[in-house]
Amino acid sequence: MHSCHNGWMDQEAFLRGIQLFNEAEFFEAHEVLEDVWRAAPVAEKRFLQGLIQIAVAFHHHSTGNLVGTHSLLERGTRNLDGSPDDFGGIDISKLRRVLATWRDAFADGGNEPPLPRMEPRGE
Repeated sequence: MHSCHNGWMDQEAFLRGIQLFNEAEFFEAHEVLEDVWRAAPVAEKRFLQGLIQIAVAFHHHSTGNLVGTHSLLERGTRNLDGSPDDFGGIDISKLRRVLATWRDAFADGGNEPPLPRMEPRGE
């Protein structure tokens, strides 16, 4: 994934957190991303917090806690609002669309879509 580093302290840990998320290791992804969040410049904190909340939402989902899933999915999605579509090299617009299908599934009790992935922009 080649992307501008946006002045982040630890790009390697960020990419590791994304990889864990994409492997459905949501609890571990949240732990790694939290460390990145702690050291990140203020401008990136809200975006990182959104990714962490989404990871925690899907950790809750894996344990059957649907109330926690729904609540953190809403908060995490709100924190991604206003981020550039390729923040951190991730295709945020695609991630937002996938999260919207999850919110719709919760709203109408429909079948759950596939788990979201944080994919590099343009790949």
